Amino acid sequence: MTLFAITGHVARTDGSFSINDLPGSGGRMDVLCRCVNASLFLSHDLRRDADCCLVLCGEPAGPKTVRFSGAKVRSLSPDERSAGALIKKVIDTPCGSVFREAAPGVFIRKGGLAELLAEHRFAVLDENGTDIRKAELLPDAYLLSDHQNFTEAEESLISGCPRYSVGPRCLHADHPITVLHNEL
Repeated sequence: MTLFAITGHVARTDGSFSINDLPGSGGRMDVLCRCVNASLFLSHDLRRDADCCLVLCGEPAGPKTVRFSGAKVRSLSPDERSAGALIKKVIDTPCGSVFREAAPGVFIRKGGLAELLAEHRFAVLDENGTDIRKAELLPDAYLLSDHQNFTEAEESLISGCPRYSVGPRCLHADHPITVLHNEL
């Protein structure tokens, strides 16, 4: 099982955003939706051995974490609007500190990066990290940031995590996921 977690620094934490304006009213929800697709989709199939967590840190009720299970998700098509619609559907589900299934294969809970780091040993995907092609053993959980760099507080939380790179250039958040899947 491979787990990808993406921090959405300004991603809305309620369903007030428009599916027609994921970048604006969704707080760059478009970036997170592309990461869901890169994590879970193959051509004409889903990766049943992958999960994707979105750490939503924006207004008004953050942080919340939405988890897509490749083995269980239903009603997800390979486009941003489909992922955005599922997020919009589940985001207002009453939840606590434990994941609650809010739609088939889509789970939500309150809490963010600190909770995920307590549950999994993540590697950070960073253009300055060790090239994944030179690593002897790769982990099964990866952390990325959205269109913004990790904050100082987040950097202090992940300071002990190993860092891996898929190449020397900074890429859109969804692209390293695709490259990593290929290398794995």
